This record gives sequence, C-alpha cells and structure tokens, in this order.
Amino acid sequence: MAHERTPGRVDDALASSRAGMRALWISLAGLGLTAALQGAVAAISGSVALVSDTVHNVAGALTAIPLGIAIRLGRRAATRAYTYGFGRAEDLAGVGIVAVIAVSAAATAWLAIDRLIDPHTVTHLPWVLAAGVVGFAGNEVVARYRITVGRRIGSAALIADGVHARTGGFASLAVVLAASGSALGWRLADPVVALGVTAAIVWVLKDGARAIYHRLMDRVDPSLVDDAEDALRSVPGVADVDWLRLRWIGHRLYAEAAIAVDDRLSLLAAHEIATDAEQEVTRHVPGCAGAAVHVHPELVGDHGDHGRSAFSQEDDLASRS
Repeated sequence: MAHERTPGRVDDALASSRAGMRALWISLAGLGLTAALQGAVAAISGSVALVSDTVHNVAGALTAIPLGIAIRLGRRAATRAYTYGFGRAEDLAGVGIVAVIAVSAAATAWLAIDRLIDPHTVTHLPWVLAAGVVGFAGNEVVARYRITVGRRIGSAALIADGVHARTGGFASLAVVLAASGSALGWRLADPVVALGVTAAIVWVLKDGARAIYHRLMDRVDPSLVDDAEDALRSVPGVADVDWLRLRWIGHRLYAEAAIAVDDRLSLLAAHEIATDAEQEVTRHVPGCAGAAVHVHPELVGDHGDHGRSAFSQEDDLASRS
C-alpha cells in the first residue's frame, strides 16, 4: 500500500535538482575565477603554498562537473530495471569528489616536500598575500552557498563539496602566513605552510569520506526514525509498529513500515488506516517524499497473546527455530 507521490512532490524534487544545479554552476564560476587569479600570482611569485592552494581550488571547482552530471541523471524517471530511479547517482558522484580531494592532497604534499628539499625565494610577496585573502573570500562565499543549498535540498554530496571549499578558504589564509614568514626572511615558511595546506585537505577528506559512507550505507539521523514512529503511532487504529526503515535516495527520504491493527477490522478499514499512516509519515518527517505501510493483524480476544501482531509472533517462531 504505497503512498503515491503527488504532482506537488514531483515539483519539489525537480525544484531541488534545479537548486542544486544552480548552486554548482555559480560556485564553479566563483572558484574558477578565484583559482585563475591565484594561479597568475603563483606563476610570477614561485610560491609553492599558493600553488598548492590553487590546485586545491581548481579541484574544488572541477568537482562541480561530476556532481552536475549526477544531479541531471537523478532527474530521470524510474524504469523497470532501476525501480527506485537514479537518485543514488549523486552519492556515487560523492565518491568521485572524495577521490579528487585525495589526489589534490597528494599533489600538494609532493610540491611541498620538493620545495623543502630544494628551497626557492618567493617574490612579489604583497601579491601573494593579496591572493591568499582573495582565495579565502572566494572559498568562504562558495562554501556557505553550497552548504546552505545542500542542507535545504538534502544533498550529502553538495554539503561535502561545501565543506571542501571551506577548508580551501582556511588553506588560503595559510598562504597569508607563508607570505608573512617569507617577508621576515624564513625561506622554509612557504613549503611548511604548503604541508599545512595538505594536512587541511586530508582532514576534509576524512569528513567527506565519512559523510558519503553514511549515505551509501543508508544511515539516517535517528531523530528521523523517532519522528516517523511517532507519526505512525499517532494514527487512530495503529496498535503497534512492527518495523520501520528509512533510506535516502538522492535528495528525498523514503519510508517503509509494518503496523499492527485489530484483526477484526475489514480489509477496507485496514487499508484506510495504512493510507492515513502513510500520509502522516510524509507530512511529519522532514524530506520524506513517499511511504509504504504494510498492515498485519494484531491478535486479540480468543486468539491469544493480546497486544501482539501475527507478524511479531512469526518472527519469534523463526528466531527459535
């Protein structure tokens, strides 16, 4: 007895996809401009810290491409082969984003170590300092935008991308420290800061990988489970909730549950209770786009074991065998 998606919910899903695409292209333009300005200064100054930050920003900008492809793919309707649709494409794109972050970390580490072994004098220090400030500002604006949109539409990949951009902003501030250290005569300030940038990238890699892992393993916020159970139990006629499952598919949350009702009810009455339960779940659980509620009889009166469903008793028998 699946709760059908209304046209309004379809419109919501499309709107969230459009919002995600808009966030990607705007942030791609912002980070692309930031990286271009930093790259020009890095070319004339020889600052490996600025080169590392530029690589980081380029990687952050390019992650918009696989994520954009995934969001467009996620708009496709379900088929007989992909009955849940293509919403999980965005989670796969998140794996690609984590891989890009790992590659950028390896590249910046190599550049920093090479410069530690063979130090160079950094020139045009005022420009390097200014490029660091520009990098911080550009990354922070993009990070706030991506995270805000990602939370609004329920996109773990977009949130991870925003966190990546925020770390890039702090890495850009580190470039300011490198320029200051070089101005004070410490030649190793530039490669040491570059290693610090690498450490920041690795830290964001850990957090991003955890977020994507949780989504791929169907982890949900336990408070959402509580909300769904409360919604089901609030429906008149629901005697108990036998089991409940939630999972994210793209930006939308889907629920499946089994409830116990009085076994003396007619099929029509039980169906109406299930329909009410489905509507309550989609109404009270944030981001829930659909629910499927199964009905099992609660054995009462002369049937024995008052207050337990036949489904629960079958589970007990199976566990004993």
